[in-house]
Amino acid sequence: MATGLALPLALAALVGALIGASEGALATAWPQLLGLALLMALAAARWRLVLLTAVIALVAAQLWAMRDGELPDGLSRRDLVVEGRLTAVSREAGLARLALSVDDCHPRADDLPRCDGLARIRLSAYEAPPMGAGERWRLSVRLRPPAGFANPGAFDYRAWLWREGIQATGYVRQSPPPVRLEAAGGSVRRWALARLDERDLPPRTTRWLAALTLGAGERLSDDDWELLNASGTTHLMVISGLHVGLVAGVVLWLARGLARLASPGGWRMAIWPWWAAGTAAVAYAGLAGLEPPAMRAMIMVLVGLWVASGRHSPGPWQAWWLALALVVMLDPLAVWRPGSWLSFGAVALLILIWQGRPRPQGWRGWLWALLRSQLLLAPVMAGAVLLAFDRLAPAAPLVNLVAVPLVGSVMVPLGLAGWALAWAPPLAGAVWGPFGMLVEGVAAGLALAVRLAPLWQPSTVVAEALGTALILIGLLWALPGLAGRLRLAGTALLALGAWWASPVLPVPGELRVRVHDVGQGQLVALRTTHYRALIDTGPRFASGFMPLATLWPDGQRFDDVIVSHGDRDHAGGLAALIEDHAVGRYLAPPGSVLPVAAEPCVAARRCRGSVRQ
Repeated sequence: MATGLALPLALAALVGALIGASEGALATAWPQLLGLALLMALAAARWRLVLLTAVIALVAAQLWAMRDGELPDGLSRRDLVVEGRLTAVSREAGLARLALSVDDCHPRADDLPRCDGLARIRLSAYEAPPMGAGERWRLSVRLRPPAGFANPGAFDYRAWLWREGIQATGYVRQSPPPVRLEAAGGSVRRWALARLDERDLPPRTTRWLAALTLGAGERLSDDDWELLNASGTTHLMVISGLHVGLVAGVVLWLARGLARLASPGGWRMAIWPWWAAGTAAVAYAGLAGLEPPAMRAMIMVLVGLWVASGRHSPGPWQAWWLALALVVMLDPLAVWRPGSWLSFGAVALLILIWQGRPRPQGWRGWLWALLRSQLLLAPVMAGAVLLAFDRLAPAAPLVNLVAVPLVGSVMVPLGLAGWALAWAPPLAGAVWGPFGMLVEGVAAGLALAVRLAPLWQPSTVVAEALGTALILIGLLWALPGLAGRLRLAGTALLALGAWWASPVLPVPGELRVRVHDVGQGQLVALRTTHYRALIDTGPRFASGFMPLATLWPDGQRFDDVIVSHGDRDHAGGLAALIEDHAVGRYLAPPGSVLPVAAEPCVAARRCRGSVRQ
């Protein structure tokens, strides 16, 4: 493939993704327009244009197919029968969360439309029988189209469903009961997880071993994820380029060593070590389930191996564009996943940092290279995380400087070595013992870092200003050829601008009222210059989910919380308020039964606050 085609291919794939996600009248005209453009390119024998138009159509068609497969009108909350294979199963307090790849779907009533287009759905099952990933089931369900709460600046559940390719959500009916149609087929990953469950290992060691070596992030507990998020190390527990690249690198090193022994005079020209490394990358990504992060990492590593081999390979930037094109063509939804852009952004910055620089020499050179890369990456990635997730882990740069090489160069190899010795349990245990000690040590270190520098979740305004400033500051220092004075002056100006950013409070005498979308329930926020209150707290669902928990970061202060009555749809969010926020006083009608002491709220009572936010 001509290297000059990489950038146009990537742009064509991105255009196809935007076209496929478009809505309205123009969306119905795009297939005809693309078909006409393709015919014109064929007639003119413009083969480059034919290829680019075909890429646009291919990416757009995948998204159109997903949209067309969403639950048809008239089937919402109606009894349906679905058959399919479970791709993920998680349990919590009597509730099972199921991801189902649908093979067949039809309504129980004959006069309703069919739902043959459904491909992937997410279900809740109460008191579900034992279920496992890979099994085929027939389920009676009630579904609804993907939907979420419309609260600006809060977690967008509807957008998350779109990014995950989920076309409907719902719950499993207990009558008629679920029927297992087929047991899970053979799978190395499922076999490995089952063997892991049989081992007498500490719980945290088992969870981290499953996540780090098999990509089983669903095995991690909520406490694990909270610790990783607060320390900025979530990326270490996702099968990413770090893990896939490590496996490929080790195999390449071993294979080139064998090639050197077999042909001392021509081992540098041997091709098969590179093929072995690529095969290992594909096999490991497949072992991890080939989820989007693993597939993205596999593609980037394969292209990286091609570049490193030096045989008619593209340059770094052409390789970057080619990898982006391949990822979007194979998984168009990657365009809407923040993790995709964080990965590609980090690689692009590394290319920029090292472009034109000589290869490091000796251990001092490699140590300085690691330190320099981390120092230049830290502000850019921190800013990107702020813009994407409205949070910042202050300890992340220092923690990652230690955790990345420790996890990538020691813990992951130990974990994989244990699997290689799984045929001899005593040997595997001898390897996984040190792995477990490192797990406990890393967890303790992360917990200490979080205590010293807790996770910071600023308001959206502050996050956008500071995130943009951090990215620009990082680029100022990463771009080659800039004068030192210019870097310092730009850093000072950007830091000063970000420091001045603050939430816009109501002016004196103004009352700001926001009615939050919490579904079947009520939550109204009141705000003045020096007063903040809530009227009702929204619902709490049977699963334990409270919409209030998604509206603000922890640690908010409310002068008053007024609960109109104790029903679950109005007082359901009290548990989240009590646990995560500070409240001056609770007010409720006399006689209300609430999980917190409340003062009587009667007509004409005056509420006065003195707390500044």
